Amino acid sequence: MKAALFREHGGAEKILYEDYRDPVVSPAEVLVRVKACALNHVDMLLLDGRFPPPEGLPHVNGCEVTGTIEATGAEVTGLRRGQRVVVFPGFACGRCEYCLRGERTVCVCYGYLGAHKDGGYAELVKAPAANIVPLPEALAFEAGAAVPLAMLTSWHALVAQAKVRPGQTVLVQAAGSGVGSAAIQIARLCGARVITTVGADDKIEFAKSLGAEHVVNYRTQDFVEEAKKWTGKRGVDVVVEHIGGDTFERSVYALTRLGKLVTIGSHDTHWGRLDLRHVYSKNLRILGTNLGSILELQTVLDHVMQGRLRPVIDRVFPLKDARAAVQHVLDRKNKGKVLLAS
Repeated sequence: MKAALFREHGGAEKILYEDYRDPVVSPAEVLVRVKACALNHVDMLLLDGRFPPPEGLPHVNGCEVTGTIEATGAEVTGLRRGQRVVVFPGFACGRCEYCLRGERTVCVCYGYLGAHKDGGYAELVKAPAANIVPLPEALAFEAGAAVPLAMLTSWHALVAQAKVRPGQTVLVQAAGSGVGSAAIQIARLCGARVITTVGADDKIEFAKSLGAEHVVNYRTQDFVEEAKKWTGKRGVDVVVEHIGGDTFERSVYALTRLGKLVTIGSHDTHWGRLDLRHVYSKNLRILGTNLGSILELQTVLDHVMQGRLRPVIDRVFPLKDARAAVQHVLDRKNKGKVLLAS
């Protein structure tokens, strides 16, 4: 098969489009012919070596995949060749104490498609049959590929972890990202008011079109001061944070008493300082989360089908142009998800 892979760490120039080994499915796995695959920031961490692929190099990125079933393992039932599917990207052992408690995303063996295993920057990808979810006929492959990681993670962060309620205020960092564009919509669906940040003025109207009430260019404005002014000095109830570093530290300052900061990534740096005086004096909650469940994925897909949530797609590149797609994301030009199509 053809794949966009890398054999050494670096920037977009390390992405190679070439022949690669075909996946071989086990009895409990499914082979999927990839129709669309979304890019994510974890792809950039894998590429530049900040998160080296556990199985080593060469490696094929790509966590969010839709396609059609090409073949099934001998033990697989209920799935047919040609069926339209979306791949749930998280793998769990199903046996450890956390899996048995129903907390599969903190499984001691947890991994992601495209990170711990070769992913969707390819014509074919394999996955456990248990990770295969039917893709509704009315939903395009491209739209479906914008859901299973970024939108699902945002859903779990806001609904399951932060438990956002009508009338609350939510600060969403980086509206132009996949996570940010999804989180704005989900917070609004929950009945919350939203303030968000962008890195360029040309993204302001984009953020407002998603439901943000107030948009802050973090390069020219102080988002903490803007959040305080917007809330009448009170501060916001919830922050969705996925940047790290100074953004993580300052996000805490934007919270009101009993506020919640949900951290779901570390796109700039894996480190972030925390002023504990704010945490204990205001009784804050600092929550870490990743992904969500297959049931939540099905719920999100239902909302998309009903028009209550909209996968935001910036551009679709052909698989052979994966290098250009990666550079587009690294340059932070995207407003929403960037996809590869086979």
